[in-house]
Amino acid sequence: MEYVYAALILNETGEEINEDNVTAVLEAAGVDVEESRVKALVAALEDVDIEEAIETAAAAPAAGAAGGAAGGSDDESEADDGDDEAEEEAADEADDDDDEDESSGEGLGELFG
Repeated sequence: MEYVYAALILNETGEEINEDNVTAVLEAAGVDVEESRVKALVAALEDVDIEEAIETAAAAPAAGAAGGAAGGSDDESEADDGDDEAEEEAADEADDDDDEDESSGEGLGELFG
């Protein structure tokens, strides 16, 4: 992760992202630098517009959160109530299955004890 951070620091300061600069930032931070990782990072970022990638990454969570905040109609609310009941029944059945596994000696507890 520190390799990516080094590239972001170089981008922010307007420096060229090349092997020498990435290595210098990493060494200044006290990281044991692996040349192969530096070369791979520089090669991977060669055709990438970092500013655009940052904006796209920052916009993605905001767009996902907005979709969940939309309100529904009354019909949708009634349909959701039925789903909740079905989920509760499924959870109860799963609990019953767990009890059966414990009594028959199956389950993760048997692996460790």
